[in-house]
Amino acid sequence: MEELDLNPRIVNALLKALDLLNGNCLSKFTKCKLGIGCPILDEFLHGGVLSQGLTEITGESATGKTQLCLQLCLNVQMRVEDGGLDSGAVYVCTEDVFPSRRLQQLIATFHIRHQIDKAKQCALGEKIFVEHVAEKDQLEHCISHRIPILLEKGLVKLIVIDSVAALFRSEFEAHEAFQRAKSLQRFGAQLHQLANKHNIPVICVNQVTANINTQSSSENSFKPALGLAWSNQVQTRLMLKRMPYKLPATSHSSESSDVPNTYEIPVRALEVVFSPHLPRDTAYFVVDANGVKGLK
Repeated sequence: MEELDLNPRIVNALLKALDLLNGNCLSKFTKCKLGIGCPILDEFLHGGVLSQGLTEITGESATGKTQLCLQLCLNVQMRVEDGGLDSGAVYVCTEDVFPSRRLQQLIATFHIRHQIDKAKQCALGEKIFVEHVAEKDQLEHCISHRIPILLEKGLVKLIVIDSVAALFRSEFEAHEAFQRAKSLQRFGAQLHQLANKHNIPVICVNQVTANINTQSSSENSFKPALGLAWSNQVQTRLMLKRMPYKLPATSHSSESSDVPNTYEIPVRALEVVFSPHLPRDTAYFVVDANGVKGLK
């Protein structure tokens, strides 16, 4: 008889009485958090994203999902007292090539804000390990074999998958919903196992799909892809949205720093849909040359 598959969030909550008696479960109650690197958003998230869990970042295109992931990959390298985990990150790309140019732009401003010297600035990019996968089987092999090697060596303390929906939506037909659900369940269990074993955060980017149940083109016209089978694997869901207004901003041209350029920057929203340690709430932010910046 096939072993019963349980929701990872339920399995991870089960504690043995003997472990409690011997004080071996303290780590389950003292989870670390990885800050985003923006004081306003870190305060909104009560310190950042949780370790030992799976955090989903979902939203339409051009809402800042990849930008937020890149910023987390840099901030994880900071000291624990500065909101990081003092280690590197592994970034798994399933759709597009890794945005290395944007990463270099972030590094150029990141080291100034955090007063990092030139030697450490160069090391920021070297501590981000990039994997490109084009098929679901390659993704599962990467999660079960390649990434554990980096974790065992202590080289990374953050896993980013951008995105989880790309492969699971393309490799299953509409009539294969049951098979896809089982595959998502196994994949989610793998991620939870890594997160709990190594006490690290796992970030999964997800696409959105049209919400046919809504009666208007309001903010609820989109919902995360992959359905309930995937939602049951997610511990914290953060949804990014484009807002219908912009803020004025200025920058200096590359040719002459004395000539400011005036432009408008789109405002975006970060909504906590569900989380074990956060209430449902919304914060607003912009994305500029320095990265993600919260608005008061």
